[in-house]
Amino acid sequence: MDAKHLVSKYKDDLINDLIGLLSIDSVKGEAVKDAPVGAGPKKALEFMIDLGVKEGLPVKTVDNLAGHIEFGEGKDLFGVLGHVDVVPAGKGWTSEPFEPVIKNNEIIARGVQDDKGPTMAAYYALKILHNEGYKFNQRVRLIVGTDEESDWQCTDVYFKSEEMPGAGFSPDAEFPVIHGEKGITTFNIVQSNLDDEYTDSDIELKAFISGERYNMVPESAEAKLKVLSQMSSIIQAYEGFIRKTGLDGKYEIDGGFLKLELSGKSAHGSMPEEGVNAGTELLKFLSEVELDKNGSEFVKFAGEYITDNLTGEEFNMAHTHEEMGSVSVNTGMINYTEVDGGIFGVNLRYPEGLDFDAGIKALEEAVKESGFTIEDISNQVPHYVDKNNPLVLKLIDSYRKHTDDDREAFTIGGGTYARTLETGVAFGAMFKNTVDTMHQKDERMNIDELMLATAIYLEALYAVCIEQ
Repeated sequence: MDAKHLVSKYKDDLINDLIGLLSIDSVKGEAVKDAPVGAGPKKALEFMIDLGVKEGLPVKTVDNLAGHIEFGEGKDLFGVLGHVDVVPAGKGWTSEPFEPVIKNNEIIARGVQDDKGPTMAAYYALKILHNEGYKFNQRVRLIVGTDEESDWQCTDVYFKSEEMPGAGFSPDAEFPVIHGEKGITTFNIVQSNLDDEYTDSDIELKAFISGERYNMVPESAEAKLKVLSQMSSIIQAYEGFIRKTGLDGKYEIDGGFLKLELSGKSAHGSMPEEGVNAGTELLKFLSEVELDKNGSEFVKFAGEYITDNLTGEEFNMAHTHEEMGSVSVNTGMINYTEVDGGIFGVNLRYPEGLDFDAGIKALEEAVKESGFTIEDISNQVPHYVDKNNPLVLKLIDSYRKHTDDDREAFTIGGGTYARTLETGVAFGAMFKNTVDTMHQKDERMNIDELMLATAIYLEALYAVCIEQ
C-alpha cells in the first residue's frame, strides 16, 4: 500500500472539507434548545456527521454533544477521537479567524491545528481505506466531541450510552506518540471576606478583567481605577512600567476614572511559560499602587499565590516526575469588581506522584487566612499507557515509515480524549519541527504536513485495523 499516493488522490476534497469545517465559529456558547454548548459547536458536529452520511456510513449523534461515524464490522471496537470545538479567537489576527485563508502553503484559521485539521485528516484516512475497498478487521469509530476545550460534557454524555472502544488514539497533540498525560484540574480562588464600607485610599480598584478560558494564557488585561488624587503620578508610573517590561500598554482618562490596558502573549495553558500573562503582569503594576482595602487585599493575594506561580511552588504543590515532568499552573481568568471582589481561575496540571486531593485541601486552609476560598474544583487524574504497549509500537512504526524521526513515545502536560480510554494514546498531528500555534493568533497548519499526517494515519489504521 502506497499511503502517500492514496492520500494525494483525495487532496482537493480533504482541503475543501476542512475549509468548510474551519468556516464554522465553534467556540462554546450559551446553551440553547438542542445545543447544550451553543449553536456553533453543534453546527460543526453536524458538518462532520454529514460527511459520513454522504458516504453511506452508519452515524449517530448523542444529545448534540458528540457523535460518531462507523467503519467496518466485527465484535471489537477501535476509537479515533477528535474534537471540533475551538477556543476563542482572541485579538491580533492578520485575517478573519473563521474565514480560512491559504497563504504560503499554510491554512490559517482558528482550530486548524487544534483540532479540526487533525480530525479531518483522521476521517479521510478512514474514508480512503473504506473507498479503496480495504476490509476492516473490527469496527472503527471516528468519535467527534464538542466540549473538549472546556468541561468535556461531550465525552461524559457520549460514553454513558455508547460502547467504550477497547483501544484507540486521539489526533490532538504531537507525533510520534503521547503515551501519558498529566492530571488536569481547574478551580476558582474566590475573595470571600469583603469589607463593604472601609476605604482608606484616594485610589479605588473598581474592576479588573483578564482571560477567557482556564486553558489559555490571557493575552490582554484591563483595570479600572477611581482616582481622587495623584492621577499624573500613576500615569507616569504606568508609562515607566510599560517601558521597563517592553509590553504594549495604554491608558484612558474619563473624569476621575483611569482605565489601564495591557497586552501579553497567549499560549496553551499546559505551557504557561511560553506565553506572557497580561493579567498577572498588570497585577504587578497595581501592587505598587496604594489601593483601597478590598482592592489591595486582592492584589496582595495575587502577589503571594498567583503572580509568577508557574510550577505550583506558591501552592505548595510543586512536584516533578521523571517521565511526565513538573507541575504547571496557568491562571487563565482573573476578575474583580468592587461589589463582588476577585476571582482567580486556575488550571493546574500535575504528573504521577502528586497527591492533588491532599494538596488542594492544604491550599484551602492556607488561603482562608487571606480571606479567600476555593470553589468549583474539577480533577482529571493522570493518564498513562506503557510505551511498550503493542498499540504504541505499531503507531510509532507507522510514523517512522514516513519520517526520519526516531524519537520514542513521550508524555505531555496537555490533555486529550485519549485519557477517556484505558488503552488510549495521542497520535499527531504536529511534527518535530512544527510551529505550535494552538490557542494563538493566526493559528495555522502547513498543507504538506496535513497531507503527511493523513498518510501516517492511513498507514497506522491499515496496520491496526485492516485484515492483513
